[in-house]
Amino acid sequence: MADTTDTNTQDTAEKKVNPWLRAALEYGPIIAFFVGYMLVRDMSFTVGGREYQGFLAVTAGFIPLQAICTFLLWRVTGKISAIQIATVVLVAVMGGISIWLNDERFIKMKPTILYVFFFLILMFGILRGQSYIKMIMDHTVPMSDEGWMIITKRLAMFFAVLAVLNEVVWRTMSTDMWVNFKTFGLPLAIFVFFMTQSGVFQKYGTDEDKADA
Repeated sequence: MADTTDTNTQDTAEKKVNPWLRAALEYGPIIAFFVGYMLVRDMSFTVGGREYQGFLAVTAGFIPLQAICTFLLWRVTGKISAIQIATVVLVAVMGGISIWLNDERFIKMKPTILYVFFFLILMFGILRGQSYIKMIMDHTVPMSDEGWMIITKRLAMFFAVLAVLNEVVWRTMSTDMWVNFKTFGLPLAIFVFFMTQSGVFQKYGTDEDKADA
């Protein structure tokens, strides 16, 4: 009876929401950023006597949009992850600094800081013999502790690589290239990473859900 109650509690912890609505709230801001940038990248805007290029103008709109969509996602699902909170905070801080100093470099550094943060958090857990990824995904993807530690170690290294890659792209390539990399390259890389880990999920996966049923 206790196991059933725990399972039911976990099932109701997050409200069911239309997957299209979830996708729109999660990916809408970055898509809007890309579209907005493509429309105004060659334009400049004067606000308060200061001239801002199109990239920073779009950044100014992206900050509240990201915050609003994250808030709405929390309202419709009933929960919010630490990753989402960290993303919103960094967007607000780094985007705000970019606009304040009229310097686009700071918002371009945001992915680097975010991925380094994830790397450090995961490594801290690994050193303590814990998988923080398991805490987030275990109910969705049942797997043994050994499997979760393998995924966690690989993901930590993957985040480190992404941080370095972002630094290389924004420091050596054009803003157009960085925007394309941020909009399409990073999400694709994360998707490919998890696809290539399917063998680990299959090898170390458990049948806890079937046993409970």
